[in-house]
Amino acid sequence: MTEEPTAAPTRRRGAALEQAILRAAVDELLESGYSGLNMDKVANRAGTNKNAIYRRWPNRAALSIAAYRQLSAASAPLPDTGELRGDVLELLRGANRHWSSPTGDILRSLLSGVADDPELLAQLHEQSGDAGSGMWLTILGRAVARGEAPPEVLHPRVATVAVVLLRNEFVTRGVPTVPDSVLVEIVDEVYLPLIRGHRRTPD
Repeated sequence: MTEEPTAAPTRRRGAALEQAILRAAVDELLESGYSGLNMDKVANRAGTNKNAIYRRWPNRAALSIAAYRQLSAASAPLPDTGELRGDVLELLRGANRHWSSPTGDILRSLLSGVADDPELLAQLHEQSGDAGSGMWLTILGRAVARGEAPPEVLHPRVATVAVVLLRNEFVTRGVPTVPDSVLVEIVDEVYLPLIRGHRRTPD
C-alpha cells in the first residue's frame, strides 16, 4: 500500500505565528518557570527561529509578560453577592487561588525577574488583573449605589487595599497559599472599617 505524501506545512505569518510563539512561551513558563525560559527552546517549540521572536519582543522578559497575559486572560466574572463584604471576600479568594496556582508561580517569578526594570514591572502590574483597580472600583461602585459606602471611597488606592494586603502575605511570608481565616481578617478588620469610615476631610 502506497502512502500518500504529506502536505508541506503552511508557513505561518502574522497573528498565527505570534500565537504559536506565545503558546510555546506559555508551555516553557509552565514547565521551567521564568528563570528557566530559553528563547531557543521557545523558537523550537513554535517551529520558528529566534529572529521571528525578537522582531516582536525585544527580550525574554517582554515575551514572558505577553505570555503571562495570554495565560491569565480567561478571568472569572466579577462576583455579585448583593453585599460589599461578600463581593470583597470572593475577589480575595479568587486572587488567592490564582497566586497559589502554577500561573501564580509564574507571576511571582516574573515580579522577581523584572524588579530592576521599572518599565517592565509597570507592564506586569498592569497585566496582572488581581491587583488591578478596575474590578475593585466596580464592586465599590455597586456598594456606593446600595448605600453601603460613601462616594469618596472610589479611588484606586483605597479600592485595592485588600488585595495589596493579600499580595504582601505571599511576598513577605513566602507562603504557598493564604488561609481563608486571614482573608476574612483582612476584610473584617481592615477593609470594611476603612471603607465605611472613609469620609472626605472638609475644606
